[in-house]
Amino acid sequence: MTLLITVFAAVIVTALWYKKEDDSMKLGIMIFMFWGASIMWLVDAVFEYVELGAEYFTPSVQDMLNDTFLGLSVVALGIVVWIVRLLITDPKGRVRAALTKKEK
Repeated sequence: MTLLITVFAAVIVTALWYKKEDDSMKLGIMIFMFWGASIMWLVDAVFEYVELGAEYFTPSVQDMLNDTFLGLSVVALGIVVWIVRLLITDPKGRVRAALTKKEK
């Protein structure tokens, strides 16, 4: 499930990045994070299959639930990292404008 969730996230963000004409929202960093996580989970799946054999394709409900929570946590952490980086770089200057705005 972790592999499936991160691959879906990577494909969605890649499609959004490809559709967007400018990279003002810095989607490239999310693309690298999600595709990197997908490659990591793929390698993990290959090594787990080598270790477990055919049992790899019949996980228990508890294992699937744990993997789902882990995959969602990875995607959520990736989005948080992207938002923090976006706030720090402030490509549209909105954070700086809000902080320097003087009250009358």
